[in-house]
Amino acid sequence: MKKHILFGGMLLMAAAFTGCNEDFTDWASPQANGPEDAITIPGFTASAVAAQDLATAGDEVPIFSINASLPEGYELDNARVDLYPQDLDGADKATIKTTVTGLASKEILQELIEKYYGKRPTNRAFYGHVLVNAMKDGQALYVDAGTVEVNITPEAPIIAQNYYIVGGTKDWNDSKEQKFSHSDADVYDDPIFTIVIDGNPDGDCWFAIGDDEGVEAIGENVWNKLLGIVGGDSQATSGQLDYRYNMGADNSFCVSNAKKIKITIDMMEQTFEVTKVNIADNYYLIGGPGDWSAEAAMNMPFTHSDKDVFDDPIFTYVFAGTGSDMWFAFGDKDAIDAVAANDWTQLYGTTGESEDLSGDFKRRYDLDGDHSFHLDGQAKFYRFQINMAEMTYTITALNFDPFIYFIGATDGWANAEQKLALTDESGIYTGYIYCADPNEWGNCFKFQKVPGDWGTEINTGHMTGGMTGGVGLHDGDTNFEIKDGEGVYFMTVNMATMSIDATKITNMNLVGDFNGWSPNEDAQQMTWDAENYCYVITGAGVNANGWKFTANNDWDINLGANDTVEPSGVIDDLVRFGKNLNAVGTTIKLYPTRKTSDKIYCTVE
Repeated sequence: MKKHILFGGMLLMAAAFTGCNEDFTDWASPQANGPEDAITIPGFTASAVAAQDLATAGDEVPIFSINASLPEGYELDNARVDLYPQDLDGADKATIKTTVTGLASKEILQELIEKYYGKRPTNRAFYGHVLVNAMKDGQALYVDAGTVEVNITPEAPIIAQNYYIVGGTKDWNDSKEQKFSHSDADVYDDPIFTIVIDGNPDGDCWFAIGDDEGVEAIGENVWNKLLGIVGGDSQATSGQLDYRYNMGADNSFCVSNAKKIKITIDMMEQTFEVTKVNIADNYYLIGGPGDWSAEAAMNMPFTHSDKDVFDDPIFTYVFAGTGSDMWFAFGDKDAIDAVAANDWTQLYGTTGESEDLSGDFKRRYDLDGDHSFHLDGQAKFYRFQINMAEMTYTITALNFDPFIYFIGATDGWANAEQKLALTDESGIYTGYIYCADPNEWGNCFKFQKVPGDWGTEINTGHMTGGMTGGVGLHDGDTNFEIKDGEGVYFMTVNMATMSIDATKITNMNLVGDFNGWSPNEDAQQMTWDAENYCYVITGAGVNANGWKFTANNDWDINLGANDTVEPSGVIDDLVRFGKNLNAVGTTIKLYPTRKTSDKIYCTVE
């Protein structure tokens, strides 16, 4: 149909235009072939229109106009425009239908901009290739009307980069101390901001919300740029937000008798949700590696640091994969007791999809179903970590490398040669590390999963499970710091619970048949050789009836032979709580740091 009157129709149109413009170019001479056999006709072109803002536009938005009139009997029909984002090289075109006067659907334009650019209300420039049909007696000319520039701003509220709590347990001033957290995404792609603040467990806690402009205005005694509750119900736990200057009132928030308060705002929808944070002392997994019974759940408690649960609201459970689907939930003691009474509604479930590896959670009675968590069970281990203040969770598949590598001030931050070995497949690394500060930089260190690769570093920011013993946080950075001075330390790093412990080795002794197996006897004490990274003793009194290495006059840190290694003059695989050694010699050297070998070893001469 499009080709049936191609030449006859054009000649008629050309005749109709002859009297209007003596400089016309004959429409019967198409200048080029466009897409789908479209023709270009001189004088018949589309023109750009003014930039459009969808926030103030109607349901139909002008994006071009046509500059030519038609001869008698012809009508324009079936217009469309191919839109190409100007600053996105390689982006596919989007084809949308328009009216013949160049009007496009506001809804479709909004969706199109969000697809290419997101929701930020900034002018977006497109090239628009306009194609229309000229119809007469059911026959069509398919006309290429050329390319125009199209400028459109999507509809969206103004979203600031930062938001803050004003008031609460802090002073009502222009401080930005209580800042909402946000992801790394553009605020128009992720408009959700969250914060957990201290509340008043014995009374009311009043607060408002402000962006940078609103908080800074407080210093000028201007308070109406803060956000409050639409409707003025200060005790509302959810609802709409608006600026005070629009509401003509303070409309502040008030939460009573809560130790912690979680506030979530969606600045695209201009909504809020306020939740009292109540944290139990213990939480328990149900299902997953166990069965769905209260009795089984009580044997699967989460681990937690020794801090107060409100100071550290993170709980961790690590479990092995089964190789097949795993479904589970969790709850506090009250929820597990309720399960025993056949009430399953008090357990926690994900607010998203069961397969989501991170997100928010709520009690089942606040959800539209069980919303249990689901894994395929293929990983060797999984870490399930919950933040009971923010009501968020993360699930991490754990497949551990055989070593993690120590790097720090000891070796001038240049060599990652000492290392800890994976001694438990659930993610526990142990070993001995010599720590020193020869350059007076601070006795600091980190670990690397790949030696020399800083993209694999393990630092204090990762240790959500805590730091104990002789290791702590170095002020001002993410380095670990040895607090008890230069020396050899027995370290345990649990990469499942993300915790670290360091015990300083104050002495290393030989203990065995020769001294009645007494770890408290220092007669066979070894000396640390810092140059060669080994403990040395000469004149050793060991005999063939058995002996071991012990540290700190105690059996908790001791070394013996691996079951797979027969003791000899060079014992190349020593392990904690290993077999008794029976090699005999007077000079014994112990190399505990795995600096020159993947294993702890000793020589007996």
